[in-house]
Amino acid sequence: MSWRRAVSRCSIAPIMSRTVAKSLKKGWTTGACAAAAAKAAYVALLTGAFPDPVRIRLPKGELPDFALSDQRLEGGVAMASVQKDAGDDPDVTHGAQIYVRVRPLEPGAGLSFLAGPGVGTVTKPGLPVPVGEPAINPRPREIIRDNLMEVADAHDRSLDLEIEIEIPGGEALAQKTWNPRLGIVGGLSVLGTTGIVHPFSCSAWIHSIHRGIDVAQANGFPHIAGSTGSTSEAAVAAHYALPLEALIDMGDFAGGMLKYLRRHPVPRVTIAGGFAKMVKLAQGNLDLHSSRGQVDFARLARTAARLGADKALVQAIEGANTAAEVLSLSQQQGLALAPAIAAQARETALASLSGGTALDVLLVDRAGTVLAVSGHDETAL
Repeated sequence: MSWRRAVSRCSIAPIMSRTVAKSLKKGWTTGACAAAAAKAAYVALLTGAFPDPVRIRLPKGELPDFALSDQRLEGGVAMASVQKDAGDDPDVTHGAQIYVRVRPLEPGAGLSFLAGPGVGTVTKPGLPVPVGEPAINPRPREIIRDNLMEVADAHDRSLDLEIEIEIPGGEALAQKTWNPRLGIVGGLSVLGTTGIVHPFSCSAWIHSIHRGIDVAQANGFPHIAGSTGSTSEAAVAAHYALPLEALIDMGDFAGGMLKYLRRHPVPRVTIAGGFAKMVKLAQGNLDLHSSRGQVDFARLARTAARLGADKALVQAIEGANTAAEVLSLSQQQGLALAPAIAAQARETALASLSGGTALDVLLVDRAGTVLAVSGHDETAL
C-alpha cells in the first residue's frame, strides 16, 4: 500500500463513530487473491474445468468466494487471475490483477514459488523471506499451500507444483510502497497474514516500520532516521548522507518506531520532523497526529519566556493559532525556540529508548531547511 496516503486514514480511525466504522467494506489481501487464483488453476489442471467463482479457506475459517477475471489451460499449464478488491481501504494495489500460473513438477519436487512480472525479489537480508526468493511472505505461502493441499487431497495427489505469481504493472506500483528501501526489486510483495484487509487499519504501517528497521540492521547500517514526512526525510537524508535503506517512513508513529528500537536497538537513530510535530513530541506525545493531541500554546509561551522572550512575544505565542505562527514569531525576534523544542523532543524520545542508542532530533521548516539538531551533532549547523 502507499504509506504516505495511509497516514491520514490511520490517524482518523480512533475518532470515527462505530456506525461509520461498521459501514466500511473489508477487502482481500494480495495473498488471498493469489490463493484463489492458484486453487482455480490447480483444479483446472486436474479436471480440465475452472471453478468460477472459486472458494478458499482463510486462516480464521472464513470461506470467501472469488470471481475469476481470466483463465487459460494449455500446454499442461493452468493460469487464472483475480482482480484485487481492497474494499474501502486505500490500498495502492486495489484493482490490480493477480495472475497465477500452476505447472506440475516431478513427483517429490514439492511446492515452489516464482516471481513473475510485477512481483519483487528479495535482495537484502532482514526480511521474513531469504535473499533471492520471490517477495511472497511466509503467511501467504501457507494460505496458498493449504488451499492447494485441499485440492490435492481430494484428488489423491501429492503437492508437486510450481506457482508463478504475476501482477501486471506491479513494478511501477511498487515505487509507491516501501519495497525499494527494503531491497525488494522488480515489483510488489505478496502480503497478508489473515487474507482480509481491514480498512483504516494502521497495523500495516507499523509492520513496515519494523521491517524497515530489520533490513537496516541486517545490512549493518549504523545510523537510521525516522521521518514524519517527505520533506523531513529529504532533509535528514541530505544532512547525514544516509542511503534510502536507512530511512524509515515513521509518519506519526514515533512511539511505534521507538518501542521497536528498544527491543531491537541500533547504534544511532535520528528523528526528523517539522516544528509542529516536534512540539507534540516535546510535549510527551508519541503519536504525533492532530487527533491524538494539540499543540499546547501556553507551554510554548512558557518555554519562550525561559529563553528570554519579552512580554509581547509571550502573549503573541499564547494567542497564536498554529505552531507555524509561533515559529515565525520566534524567528522574527531571534529567539532560539526551535533548538529548545528539538532538545525537549529528544528527552521524550530518549525515555522510550534503551541505553546504547545514540539519538538526534532534527527539526526542519516547511521548506526543508534544517532549523535545529539536538544530540551530539548539534554543532554541525
